[in-house]
Amino acid sequence: MYWTQGDYILTDDTSRLDIDAITQLLAGSYWAANRSRRTMQKAIEHSICFGLFREDRQVGFARAVTDHATFTWVCDVIIHPEHQRKGLGTWMVKCLLEHPDLQTTTQVLRTKDAHGLYEKFGFQGTEYMRRSSNPL
Repeated sequence: MYWTQGDYILTDDTSRLDIDAITQLLAGSYWAANRSRRTMQKAIEHSICFGLFREDRQVGFARAVTDHATFTWVCDVIIHPEHQRKGLGTWMVKCLLEHPDLQTTTQVLRTKDAHGLYEKFGFQGTEYMRRSSNPL
């Protein structure tokens, strides 16, 4: 699928994704700074992904992990700093949540700093448990 907003294109076509650009974007994040290119390649293969492009350059990314029935985990939502504050994150999350393959009974995510963005879409804070080899 393709969506457009001004001169930006958002797509779920994984063949268009630029793994190097994605890895570089995530390297600047607090949650995925140490993820390798190989890790992201594998994560993309097992997720529904969205690439945000301007003039054929990838400037944003979002990923959803799902069982296609009961849950969707929204993760790795990121916009290049030069393209932030233009409503692109809101637009990207809206398209992700409306995607036909992500119409599950529950959508979850974890964020330290974007509560206002997700609350617009009905997300609410909740306690959770976690087991991981990667400390956050």
